[in-house]
Amino acid sequence: MDLKLNNKTALVCGSTAGIGKATAMQLAAEGVKVTLIARNEDKLKEVLADLPKQRQHDYIVADFSNPDDLKSKVSDYISKNNGFHILVNNTGGPKAGTVLDAGLDEFESAFTQHLKCNHILAQAVIPFMKEEGYGRIINMISTSVKQPIEGLGVSNTIRGAVANWSKTLATEVGPYGITVNNVLPGATATERLTSILQNVAKKIDGSYEQAETMMKNVTPAKRFAEPEEIANAVAFLASECASYINGINLPVDGGRTKSL
Repeated sequence: MDLKLNNKTALVCGSTAGIGKATAMQLAAEGVKVTLIARNEDKLKEVLADLPKQRQHDYIVADFSNPDDLKSKVSDYISKNNGFHILVNNTGGPKAGTVLDAGLDEFESAFTQHLKCNHILAQAVIPFMKEEGYGRIINMISTSVKQPIEGLGVSNTIRGAVANWSKTLATEVGPYGITVNNVLPGATATERLTSILQNVAKKIDGSYEQAETMMKNVTPAKRFAEPEEIANAVAFLASECASYINGINLPVDGGRTKSL
């Protein structure tokens, strides 16, 4: 299938590792001009060097714990370059723990890094998308928006807020040829999953391997996703082929989520 993306530009957040990096690679392979954004410049340079060279790619150094700095740097970048047809919002999840034990600062930090920064970036890119009559905003969230995950209290809470923000935005910008969709990854082989499995192992007083087997067994596919499998879903939603898909939550989880 020709995704018709070779004349598009994308801003991909959290693109130095895991799903973000895989998404940047996949979009670049489709001919998209990719601008990476993350806080570690050395890692950004490493990914930039690895991207397929069909287009001239770029990066922005920004820390999502500082929304004012993020807004300033992205606005400045857009003022000096054309805007973006595609925005992939992707930020590392909050630390594990029960909701009852969470401190207010944990909610505030997660709200800032996920919802506030998503909103800042959406406001920055939508004017150009309106001019082009084409826009794709894709938010990397979690299957917890459909089925809360035990031991991820803060994440469950904030992910739900982002999902509802996204659905509201999708309705508002739909008339301009802009779609807003959420990808809900299941257990994916990333550093984040390693951390979660370590916590599960402690909770069950077992080994890492036991935790891994237990988590795989609750997924009909009986395995973890590769980051590239999540990236494939993002690339499709970013394309012209998905022009009539708007405001959805798309689980990419091997069938783990029990709800429809």
